[in-house]
Amino acid sequence: MKKWIKALSVGLASVVVLGACGQGDGSENNAGSEGGGESSDFTAKMVTDVSGIDDKSFNQFSWEGLKAFGEANGLEEGKNYDYVQSSTAQDFEPNLRALTRENTDISWAIGFLMADAVKTVAQQNEDAQLAIIDSVVTDDNGDPLSNVANITFKEHEGSFLVGVAAGLQTETNKVGFIGGVESELIKKFENGFKAGVHAVNPDAEVMVQYAEVFTDPQKGQQLANTMYTTGADVIYHSAGNTGNGLFTEAINRVKNGEQVWAIGVDKDQYEEGVYEGDQSVTLTSMIKRVDTAVQDVTQQTMDGNFPGGEILEYGIEDDGIDYATTGDNLSPEIIESMDDYMQQILDGELEVPKTDDEFNEFAG
Repeated sequence: MKKWIKALSVGLASVVVLGACGQGDGSENNAGSEGGGESSDFTAKMVTDVSGIDDKSFNQFSWEGLKAFGEANGLEEGKNYDYVQSSTAQDFEPNLRALTRENTDISWAIGFLMADAVKTVAQQNEDAQLAIIDSVVTDDNGDPLSNVANITFKEHEGSFLVGVAAGLQTETNKVGFIGGVESELIKKFENGFKAGVHAVNPDAEVMVQYAEVFTDPQKGQQLANTMYTTGADVIYHSAGNTGNGLFTEAINRVKNGEQVWAIGVDKDQYEEGVYEGDQSVTLTSMIKRVDTAVQDVTQQTMDGNFPGGEILEYGIEDDGIDYATTGDNLSPEIIESMDDYMQQILDGELEVPKTDDEFNEFAG
């Protein structure tokens, strides 16, 4: 039975990073590229997407992984490892270029929204080592670029598990999903969640709304308000900082005597749901171990094993996807059911849908 308490040292084979190693012949860059550089000279920096470093989700979790790498190697924050924050999408490319000019050994691009910027910087800086989370960056022929590591996750698997929790927890037979920007990636969260709900409660209705933005908590609260008012009592989000509005709305309603729940994403968002003492509206969270991925790949790169040109995908079997059991909001019976479905996924008995067509076939 899998539990959430896992060390950062779990061995994901390879991982994430949007890296740039500078320009020129590269001989003075890549302190660890040949395995002979001094660790004190190695630099690893990340560029956030527009949700920001304190989004309490994807970017923050990535930064925690980079910090864990730096601390494990006795490196100095601000010098050897750091982050650059993006306010708008127009900041992605110049932020990445700035890191290449600094001869940063590994520069991280966090999120699929940065794919175009990664492609441009990678093609114009062939000596750069780049990696991106949640996207596959290719050349015009559709081939992965040799200086980009492409890191993806099986988010649909984890979303299925929290869908099982929602389907069993709901008392109204209505649950909700709030997405950020509708895209192939976020549809994996949506369809996995719907499939999990359907597997244990085929009569339940799943409401779906997209905010079309990852940076607007007020929008997230508005969407949550509409869903709760319409009868949903459990809502799952995959909306970055927008999703933080879900917790605000859920807390307000619980304080007014309603029984509603929120489900977090990417990292354990139990604390985001705390409203009184250690009570929380967060039923569970779908854990996506970008922290471990960032730490592992940065370490590999410093050791001379940067996975450029590779497409790496992490799921339950790699400890890259999990669910949170913080607190005691999940009943033992629900945990048992989630673990049973997790084992079915691991054994290959259950294939979780990622697209609308696959979900329609799954639901029959």
